Amino acid sequence: MITEARAAAWLLTTDAVRARAETIFEAGLAGDLDHFAINMDRLDVAATYVRDTTLAAYPDLDIPYHSRWRHFIVAGHDRWPDLAAGLYTAERGRVAFDLVVTSVLLDAGAGDAWRYRDPQSDTVMSRSEGLAIASLNAFEAGLFSSHSDKPLQADAVGLRNLSPDALAQAFQVSPDNPLEGLEGRCALINQLGRAVAARPDLFGSDHARVGGLFDHLCAGVRQDQVSAAAILDSVLTGFGTIWPGRIELAGRNLGDTWHHPAARCNDATSGMVPFHKLSQWLSYSLLEPLEEAGITITQVDALTALAEYRNGGLLVDLGVLEPKHDAVLAEPHLPGAEIIVEWRALTISLISRLAGRLREDLKLNQEELPLAKVLQGGTWAAGRRVALEKRDGAGPPIRIISDGSVF
Repeated sequence: MITEARAAAWLLTTDAVRARAETIFEAGLAGDLDHFAINMDRLDVAATYVRDTTLAAYPDLDIPYHSRWRHFIVAGHDRWPDLAAGLYTAERGRVAFDLVVTSVLLDAGAGDAWRYRDPQSDTVMSRSEGLAIASLNAFEAGLFSSHSDKPLQADAVGLRNLSPDALAQAFQVSPDNPLEGLEGRCALINQLGRAVAARPDLFGSDHARVGGLFDHLCAGVRQDQVSAAAILDSVLTGFGTIWPGRIELAGRNLGDTWHHPAARCNDATSGMVPFHKLSQWLSYSLLEPLEEAGITITQVDALTALAEYRNGGLLVDLGVLEPKHDAVLAEPHLPGAEIIVEWRALTISLISRLAGRLREDLKLNQEELPLAKVLQGGTWAAGRRVALEKRDGAGPPIRIISDGSVF
């Protein structure tokens, strides 16, 4: 009999994400789900749509990883090299980690109404692009640092002391420009500060900062290589306590893990479905700073597709997933609602299969077109594109009540 401690450890792996998603996918193929039917005949249509989207953006198929770094480009200008100019290699890596971790954790769905005007470019942005530049500008201004003479860092004290008012000001939030989940975002950043202070082995003891994780990962490198799974494990270990308490097992916060009846089994994990969406996207976003430091990332496809509304929305909008009743589309849903858990699990399994068909179409193998590039090329962009075609504001087909900590 598997112990609760081992069960909890398993749920914090991508093997668990895939296994539970497949369980729900198989139930869907059998017609045993309450909220969605799967139309596999439409998967080729979706793969073609993704192929066309990918080739339009990357005709030479030189596709970068799907990561936060893509969102720091405004009007064709990459803001990161400007910010990092003059930093030596190790400090550049620490600053990159400080920036991208805080930016990813602030990236939960912004809602349809929020906009951000970038003071530098005078460009008005929304959703992920707006959140990215708002967080970059806030970082550059020292919002997450407790040292006025060292603005380019996210240290434990600065993160812990961030107030909702300060975050609202940095993100240009007002009654006329509301940002969904503002309090939840701030709480997540405050919890990040506490997590960083609590783990000197990961983040440093003398001056604990998020960027200390860069040094920790570099110290564990063997033959100039580190696996994507090791990066995710460090992320889940170091930041696991920041998530709002939802499900715990053996004293461990399971973070982005939820319940669905199709995931029943005979051990302590029965009914539990993990996704770890933000943790995985954060891990994808940490690959490039490590590669820039001369480290080779192995087994990138150990990570999964991201169970979020662009990938999932693509499948609904193109008819791969068919709602079984009106409430799926007509009503807003909390992240833990069975409808949302079912949708996200099916997204994991279906995007993996779509990626296989895309590789066949483009005559590329898994190493040449890993999932991290399929997402970028790719399913996320295609989800945004079809949403723009179908709805004003490009919102997802299924409405989610965001708390600032999942999507």
